[in-house]
Order: sequence, then structure tokens, then C-alpha cells
Amino acid sequence: MKSKPHTYLFKVQYLGFRYHGWQKQPGVKTIQEMLERAFKAKLGHGDFNILGAGRTDAGVSCMGGFFELFSTEEVNLDGLINGVNQYLPDDIRLIAAEPIGAKFNIIQDVKEKEYRYYFSFGDKPHPFSAPFVVVIKEQMDIELMKQGAALFSGVNDFRNFCTKPKPETVFKREIKQSSLEEYKHADVEWEISEPVYCLSVKGKGFMRNQVRLMMGALIDLGSHKLTLAQLKNALAGEMSVFPLSKKAEARGLVLHHVSF
Repeated sequence: MKSKPHTYLFKVQYLGFRYHGWQKQPGVKTIQEMLERAFKAKLGHGDFNILGAGRTDAGVSCMGGFFELFSTEEVNLDGLINGVNQYLPDDIRLIAAEPIGAKFNIIQDVKEKEYRYYFSFGDKPHPFSAPFVVVIKEQMDIELMKQGAALFSGVNDFRNFCTKPKPETVFKREIKQSSLEEYKHADVEWEISEPVYCLSVKGKGFMRNQVRLMMGALIDLGSHKLTLAQLKNALAGEMSVFPLSKKAEARGLVLHHVSF
């Protein structure tokens, strides 16, 4: 990016239900593609690159994500957010922007990421919740799932909770906090009748599909297809099933916050 010396950090939110993930790909609609189109329209040129703090999967949403913009020309930030937002679809919006030094690395300088996974079970909730709440058909043992979520905290071996690892992948990772609680959503006209639950996990970095596979294991735990002892063994790297469980659906996952 040395040929584009002007660098800026942007905070972004998006509902990922309609998109094929973050990364630009041919033939499908992605968040990066929408952002690049909007910036090109506002700036009047395409001499820039966009690099995200992380790549979300198809269907995954983002409450507080970040990306870096590298430009050949200096960018005037006055009115830029409102201007770019006018070119973006309603399910993507910029929140903040600031110039950032050349030494900043949006990948390496991440201090912590928080992912949240929203789900419900029992009767089907209001259709308006469909883009971000996954409904599980079976009855769930929530108390057992809470115990399982707590096991993820600390340093564990997550080789059973990732897909397509590389030879150099480090499986031992630290989860700074992991908890599962009932989500207290605001009262709205289309109130969700059934309780919604939220898995929250915080850590410096996550492997491909790690959080969705963690949630998948909790679903198996909650439906008594998996035991706490088996989950403990998996986190000790003693299980030979890779991955341990199926991935939970993508649309329940939200990148909630990134800190540097």
C-alpha cells in the first residue's frame, strides 16, 4: 500500500443477511464491493484500496467493525461520512472516520474482538427477527449451554473448532471471556415472543468459522447430543473428530466490537 500514502480508519455497521460476506468476489454481492462503489462515487476516483479488520462470512452482520482506506490522494473527511452513506444501501452505514498513521496495521494491531451469536428456540418468533436470530427446532437445555460456554474461557486447544487450518495454524488460543445469557431486547411493536439468547465471546483473534463451530457445539450440548465431558476433552485437544460439531447458521453471528 506504499503507493497510496494517505490512510484513514473507518468504523462501519452492516446487516449481512443479503450479502455474500465481506471480501469482494466475482458474481456475488459483498460488503467490500458496496463500500468501494460508494467511495468511488463520492471521491470521484478509484485510486484507493480498502482493507478490513476481519472477513465476515456470508450472512454475518457487524455492529462495530473497522476498515482502513489507503488513498493516493488526501481525503477531506468533512462531510465524507454523510456523503458516502448516501451512496450506500440502507443496511450498510459508516459511523466514524479518522486519519491514521502509516505504522498502524489494522490486522496486527487488533487488541480484542467480540462476537455475539443470537438464537431462540420453541415457537417461531416474529419474521422481522429473521436476519439476525436463528431459531433452533429442538428444545434447548440453556443451563447446560451456559456451563459449556464458560468452558471456552481461558487458553484452550481449538483444533476441533476450525475449518481448513493451515500447517502453521496455532490451535491454542485464549478466549478472554465467554458467556451465554438471555438477551434483553428493547420493547418494539413487533416484539419477539420467545426468549432470545446470546453467546458472547471475546479474544484477540479467531480462526476460520471458530465461533460458529463453538456455537454448534453448544447447540449439540443443549440438545444432549454432546456432553460436558466430551466438550472438555475437545478443548484439551484430545478428541479426534474434526470439527466437533456442525457450524451454526451464519446469520445469527454478529461482529459486535473491535478494539485496537
